[in-house]
Amino acid sequence: MNALIQVRIADKRPMASDIVGFVLEAANGEALPTFEAGAHIDVHVPGGAVRQYSLHELPSEHGKYHIGVLRDPQSRGGSVQLVDHVDAGDTLAISAPSNHFPLHGEGKSILFAGGIGITPILCMAKQLEREGRDFELHYCGRSQSRMAFLEELNEAAFAARVHVHVDDGAPDQQLDARSAIGEAAADKHLYVCGPTGFMDHVLGVARALDWTESCLHREYFAATPIDHAGDGPFELQLARSGQVIEVGTTQSAAQALLEAGIAISLSCEQGVCGTCLTKVVQGTPDHRDLYLTDDEHARNDCFMPCCSRAQTRRLVLDL
Repeated sequence: MNALIQVRIADKRPMASDIVGFVLEAANGEALPTFEAGAHIDVHVPGGAVRQYSLHELPSEHGKYHIGVLRDPQSRGGSVQLVDHVDAGDTLAISAPSNHFPLHGEGKSILFAGGIGITPILCMAKQLEREGRDFELHYCGRSQSRMAFLEELNEAAFAARVHVHVDDGAPDQQLDARSAIGEAAADKHLYVCGPTGFMDHVLGVARALDWTESCLHREYFAATPIDHAGDGPFELQLARSGQVIEVGTTQSAAQALLEAGIAISLSCEQGVCGTCLTKVVQGTPDHRDLYLTDDEHARNDCFMPCCSRAQTRRLVLDL
């Protein structure tokens, strides 16, 4: 496990309806680790929860991290705890930045953000602008009052490349995903982050336009609830030692591994971040993650023990 970083809340301010911005600085005054657009940090919320938040400002000489938090009372509680109970001057533990959503290639980038999904997408736009690369940004939301960064985007050097689409706005500004995505090309890449339905729509249109999976990049903030009604026990065998670990009906594979003293890295625990990706040597996983592509699922050579299970009685893992 990587060492945690102690940070102080340097600033806390509202950014939009139910969205609050936090600025984090190292508690010891040292520089925080650098990163590239698309990176996120794990925030250890008071009370024990660990939640992932994307960094929306590129690294600077000030060495601070900027995150935007959507206060969602229907979520697992981490965002409510942060927004309601953490204030400027308080300290938190975070991880170093990790990036499962990096920029690719040198051709044109098409960026899509839905709601709070703007946080990694905004950072991508800033990096693409800094590098002089071609891109367009489509930012979608229910209403302008619920959309952060609108003023900043309007004043940005790349403002002409930004298209804002609001559900309660005029019909002529609604998102036409087919037109915005355009024809597939080997040097074009699409990036999307936001609610699951929004992302599925954008990716579905892109696939209908014959975009290849290697040019489609996405990051989910949360997984949809999984139906556990048909879950049963299964076994994990560690290829290097031969040890067999039983996974109970109400247990995740990750929980079983940890309880057996096997160290694995966990972050989202919902199959959206890729942190716990584990190689499968034998057996067929029951994939329930949103991180791997359909092609990667079909290969059955890795799985996410935080949420996925097994179709076969035993999975042999490269551990």
